[in-house]
Amino acid sequence: MKKGVGLSVGASVLFALLYYYATLLRPLEGTEIFAWRVLLGFPVLAVFITRLKRWAEVGLMIRRMFSDIRYMVLQVICAILFGLQMWVFVWAPLHGKALEVSMGYFLLPLMMVLTGRVFYKEQLSTLQRIAVALAFVGVLHELLRTYSFSWATALVAFGYPPYFVIRRYLKVGSLSSLFFDFGFLLIPSFYILYTQDISVAQKFGEYARLYWQVPIFGAISALALLGYLTASRLLPLGLFGILGYVEPVLLFWVAFLLLGEPVQSHEWYTYIPIWLAVLLVAVEGFLAWRKDQKAKEATGK
Repeated sequence: MKKGVGLSVGASVLFALLYYYATLLRPLEGTEIFAWRVLLGFPVLAVFITRLKRWAEVGLMIRRMFSDIRYMVLQVICAILFGLQMWVFVWAPLHGKALEVSMGYFLLPLMMVLTGRVFYKEQLSTLQRIAVALAFVGVLHELLRTYSFSWATALVAFGYPPYFVIRRYLKVGSLSSLFFDFGFLLIPSFYILYTQDISVAQKFGEYARLYWQVPIFGAISALALLGYLTASRLLPLGLFGILGYVEPVLLFWVAFLLLGEPVQSHEWYTYIPIWLAVLLVAVEGFLAWRKDQKAKEATGK
């Protein structure tokens, strides 16, 4: 249990570090950094699958794709949705959108609650209803204040739920699905690097620090992903979900303190209700997990 908790929190810390580290890779643009993240992450994922002996699962998924065109189309849609999230994660810190993306990660758990209610008819508890209401207050304030809603926030908050819904429908393991996501994204990643106005060789030749900075970026990304995947296998689902709230908190403070993105006084009226909503969801998740643990202890399991 302690190992799983450490890995989950460690992965969140590494993802937050990755958020900041992307800004150190200038003059690389966000799209280029995304491409390197895919290219460097794919072999690490392949090694992880090898160690866990999951290639049979990957092979089964590939055979199914070639025998069922609808299945393949849904897999490609998932890969595109996943790719957009990977892209905006490294693009946002370079373009002053880091706080907006962190807001999307705060809203994501609440969107998942609503997704469960709409698509799977899951009943909302009292705390969940209050949380949704608080989040609505925060979003409504933002809409009344600016008459708009950040596309970067919306991409995270509304882009991930369809990905998880499709993944659940396809009934594919997380490792094999990630392997396909990364594999599909290799094609656009190679294209992005090949079509740059300044070639990769020229850019690395002019900025020699990229020779070591980019591999370090890839290592951080790979370690964060491996820590996250390993923690998901070691921890009960409820506790794993609760610990997932650590990441958006860290992303916010990276954007606010390290990247210097300002939060105006009137913007706190947007953030605070959403933070309270996330806190309520986290508290409920913790209470449910504790109840489940006590029930297992009582039954001797």
